[in-house]
Amino acid sequence: MSSSVTEPTEDAAGNKWLDAHYDPVANLHTFSACMDLADLHGDGDVKLVIGDMGPPVGGSSSSSSTSTSSCSSSMKLKVYRGTALMSENTLLDLPTGLVSFLMDLHEPRLPAVAVASGPFVYVYKNLRPYFKFTLPGLEVNALEQDVWQQAREGQIDPLALKELLEGVRDSAEVPLSVRSLRYLALDPQDMEEFVNMHKQQPVRRQKSMADEDGVSCLVIGTESCELYILDPELSLPSAPTMMDVTGQFDVEFRITVACRNGNIYVLRRESSKPKYCIELSSHPVGLVRVGKNVVVGCAEELLQGFTQKGKKLWTAHLPAPITTMASMDLPARGFQAVLVGLANREVHLYGDKYPLGIIKTPDAVTGLRFGRYGREDGALVMTTVGGGLAVKILKRTATFGERGGGAPRGPPPAQGVRLAVPKKTKLYVDQTLREREHGAAMHRAFRMDLSRVRLAAARAYAGALEARLAPVTAGSSATAAPLRVHAVVRGLGPAFTLTLSVQNTAAQRPALNLAVGFLYDGGLYRVRTPYFRVPLLVPGLVYPFETAVECTGDSGVSDVIKVLVLRDGESTPLLTAHINMPVSEGLALG
Repeated sequence: MSSSVTEPTEDAAGNKWLDAHYDPVANLHTFSACMDLADLHGDGDVKLVIGDMGPPVGGSSSSSSTSTSSCSSSMKLKVYRGTALMSENTLLDLPTGLVSFLMDLHEPRLPAVAVASGPFVYVYKNLRPYFKFTLPGLEVNALEQDVWQQAREGQIDPLALKELLEGVRDSAEVPLSVRSLRYLALDPQDMEEFVNMHKQQPVRRQKSMADEDGVSCLVIGTESCELYILDPELSLPSAPTMMDVTGQFDVEFRITVACRNGNIYVLRRESSKPKYCIELSSHPVGLVRVGKNVVVGCAEELLQGFTQKGKKLWTAHLPAPITTMASMDLPARGFQAVLVGLANREVHLYGDKYPLGIIKTPDAVTGLRFGRYGREDGALVMTTVGGGLAVKILKRTATFGERGGGAPRGPPPAQGVRLAVPKKTKLYVDQTLREREHGAAMHRAFRMDLSRVRLAAARAYAGALEARLAPVTAGSSATAAPLRVHAVVRGLGPAFTLTLSVQNTAAQRPALNLAVGFLYDGGLYRVRTPYFRVPLLVPGLVYPFETAVECTGDSGVSDVIKVLVLRDGESTPLLTAHINMPVSEGLALG
């Protein structure tokens, strides 16, 4: 089922948040997948961990000739404590996912931070590099290797290299490596420097991770349409873009994956293939789990709710495109909702399908994360398009028991009003006692009456078949063809026109030697042609026959005219139709 909802009002959520911090020049460029809140030192002080992608090339903060080395140096892993930057580590490649997880049972329980960057997963512990996991290599396109070999030997220039790589990309079955795809996206003035930097290195195609998430096991989604959970490997029909993981690895887990082909797949523990598939009308741009349901944001400004098995529950229309989504979970209050960042500088809050309010932001939001930050349990961290950082704190007195229109959540108030049920009368009590004492006898009487009704209906049906009273015949004999008769009476009286349509419904066999006769009350009606022959009936065609009927009676009553379809040599008609003649209005007026 699908239902649209009304838009929330700003007053419904604007007065529930405190503006704790806003830094418009924090120079943070990231998304929700590269943000997390974690207690890195086990002291109860939760830090904000961000995988910063650096300023965009060609933007206001960088020149048009930005080199690859300068871009990679601006990609950093930053840790915030409160409103201050605590530490930062340089990343070698563009971060595509970040998550904190517990990797051991040692005390104190300190979470590690996993960062997906290129074909590697970097694990940090105590804010120091701890482990690097390299994704398995894949087969490299032979044509791509030949093209880079020619560039290494100086046989082709950067522009010719680009044209050859574009031809390989369009025609080859094996996808290009990350290096070639990055080269095709460069400006012409940056191509020569890129070629000089990478032409001496071998071409490799590894599984670049698209997103990750985990509870106690790290889950990795790769560009080769596969999922890794430690050692097990799960396959997907398309490359994953967003994931949500829930459950226990040794007991039961469920992984919801949004893929690049526009579908959402649900994987479970007992199968290496997707268990369910959700087909969307447009590509997903956000994926959040709320309880046992999945909330998906689509590119066509829609927010949709689905069950774990892919059944659509509701649809909400949004006023602007979605930029990011995040879950809002308050376990102490038993409240769960979805935060939706929009391109019109608003963050909408939805509880199930009901809008709960709007948060106005100074710039469009690109990253959202709600949870415990510092010592506050309800903190909302947001990053903006211009690189700003905003922190809002939920008031302890804030309640979300209202919908966008102010109506209370849950069932309507009228449902709690007690009905004015009359008291039990003595007749009702006596009837109840009678049913209890004689229930078996009453049921036997009911079964007997039902059997009699069925017997009477069967007898009437058998009599109609024997008397050929049905307007359609099945053509049971070897020479008979199935026929259908339809009659229409036109006129006000006393003169009527009776049009009779006869059709042979057989597939190939024609109907021969037929005649039509009328049986009526001679004192009330006079038929101009009471009997006529019917020519050969070709299968599938409708043959109309007209005759005039005159009402000769002056009593103002009507009767039934029977139509009989006859065959030569048979005493019983093939079928019979009853025509209920109307009352002659002209005779009544006279």
